[in-house]
Amino acid sequence: MPGSPAEHVYSVTEITQLIKGTLEEGFPWITIQGEISNFRPASSGHWYFSLKDADALISVVMFRGKQEAVRFTPADGMLVKASGGLSVYPRRGNYQLISESLIKAGEGDLLARLEETKRRLAAEGLFDLDKKKPLPLYPSRVAVVTSPTGAAVRDILRVLRRRSAGVNVVIVPTPVQGDGADERIARGIEIADRHHLGEVIIVGRGGGSLEDLMSFSSEAVVRAIAASTTPVISAVGHETDVTLSDLAADVRAPTPSAAAEMVAASRAELLGRVRGMQDAMASGIRQRTEKARLLMGQFAAESLERNVRMFVQPLSQRLDDGRDELLLGFREMVTTRRHRFTLASRELASSSPLAILARGYAVVTRELTGKTLLSPDHVKIGERLSITLSRGGLYATVEETHAGEEH
Repeated sequence: MPGSPAEHVYSVTEITQLIKGTLEEGFPWITIQGEISNFRPASSGHWYFSLKDADALISVVMFRGKQEAVRFTPADGMLVKASGGLSVYPRRGNYQLISESLIKAGEGDLLARLEETKRRLAAEGLFDLDKKKPLPLYPSRVAVVTSPTGAAVRDILRVLRRRSAGVNVVIVPTPVQGDGADERIARGIEIADRHHLGEVIIVGRGGGSLEDLMSFSSEAVVRAIAASTTPVISAVGHETDVTLSDLAADVRAPTPSAAAEMVAASRAELLGRVRGMQDAMASGIRQRTEKARLLMGQFAAESLERNVRMFVQPLSQRLDDGRDELLLGFREMVTTRRHRFTLASRELASSSPLAILARGYAVVTRELTGKTLLSPDHVKIGERLSITLSRGGLYATVEETHAGEEH
């Protein structure tokens, strides 16, 4: 009861914190659909706006880090779906949605259908990388499947005109959005491929919303691209926009201008390549000619003589060296043998009995026995002795003996 002693009095902060906790715990994630009102991008990069319907309004804040996934620029009057958690801003005492994602109303269903189509076609192998065909290096004719009045065709023609005047462009006019546009685009791809309208086909348009680009994510367009025998470049939207035609095409270009850059080499680039090949050919010819000249030069008379001389000279030198070594060896061997012979002769001569006899000695033997006498022992008086001298000899008869001193 008001004014009762047991009544608890809350401060503004206390009640605000209670409300804040109740909201944040009760609505941690919620999606709200409404019309954008009072959209205010702050200098900090955060977005502040309100969502309203006929009878109510709620404040919304989307911080800078969460805006990268938003595929459009919010503006007042747009019907959108914002997802996030409810919170209370205590300083003002009002509640607000902290938005984590923001899509246009109806985009959620489109994205779901797009993801289901993507999974189904991927299972059939329509996006397989090993099925991609290479682009021709210098196509002379390019088919462009797009709106004849759109910015995409003007960008393509401008780039092709600037980079290579020799490329012919065949435009296959088709609508790029709206009812039946996907069937018309698929039909245009089939016609360009069947009648060989270009060596490469560019399928493209400028950027747009998810609904605007849905024609290029239809099953009919994906199958037409996958069935084309002519290489296909998908050039749909800006760099951040990816459609199923990008996955099915042989090459994805971020913009139509980029697709034109891919198929048309600039005149300066072509001239540079031609000059490079010319220089390479000239260098190759020079190298081969010089190699042939050097090879033929080996068979000239003076070259042959020099080559033979260079081949024979080491052999002759080895022969001369061997002969000199052999002669030197013989000389050394003869000298050694001669020296040894001289020493042996001298030793033999000095040891010869004749040499002893030549010094005045004689050999005395008993005539009867022929034994050499070394002492007069046992020699009888009147016994005949044979005396051998250095030259000749004589006989003697013993008349007297006497003992000599022992040595």
